[in-house]
Parts: sequence; C-alpha cells; structure tokens
Amino acid sequence: MADCVITGLGQIAINVHDLSRAKHFYGQLLGLPHLFDAGPALAFFQCGDVRLMLSIPETREFDHPASILYYRVTDIHASYRDLAAKGVHFEDAPHLIAPLPEYDLWMAFARDTEGNLLGLMAEMMKG
Repeated sequence: MADCVITGLGQIAINVHDLSRAKHFYGQLLGLPHLFDAGPALAFFQCGDVRLMLSIPETREFDHPASILYYRVTDIHASYRDLAAKGVHFEDAPHLIAPLPEYDLWMAFARDTEGNLLGLMAEMMKG
C-alpha cells in the first residue's frame, strides 16, 4: 500500500456573495485567466499552478471570509500602481516586511469586492 504524498495545492476556494462582481475583480482587475463556470454559483480561475474557485456559500456554516491569500508579483510598486489605477482598494501602500540576506520581502494588502483581504508579495533581489 502506497503512502499519501502531497505534492502541492491544487485548488483554493474563495467565498463570494456576488459571483459576477467577483469574476470581474479576479479576471479583469487582477488579470487571472478564467477557466470555466460550473453552474450559477462557481467560477474557476488559474493562478500559477493553483486553481481559484469562486464560490457562493451553500449554507451559513460555509459563509465566512476567505483565508488571506498572498499573490506573488515581480514588481510590487508597479503592481500596486496598476491595480490602484483600476480601482482596487488597498489597505496600505507597499512596505518592507523583512530585509533578508538575499532579498527584501515587500507586501501590500487590498480587499476584493467581497471584502476578503488579500496580499501582494514580492521578493525584491538585493544589489
């Protein structure tokens, strides 16, 4: 019998209340490729190797904010300017989180149209 081997994350669910509005945010504002819809309550987007599932909660038990997802970007300052110009509401400007030996870790936090907090993160190489 083989042991279970987890090789990574395949999909993350993000709760939404207005699927059309959320699809616009993740597709048009964040620029994630839309994969497909499954019925009136599910939409799927690709984010690197992970699939994001936008989902209207079926019951109150599942109606809660999403975990904070941190989206990796190459240039946090350019990404911040671009998304802010598109109307994305940021909680703060990009700021240094940790100066590490090989790179500096920068983050900025925003809210999607459903009130979920999300982070942009960049590992800015030194020198």
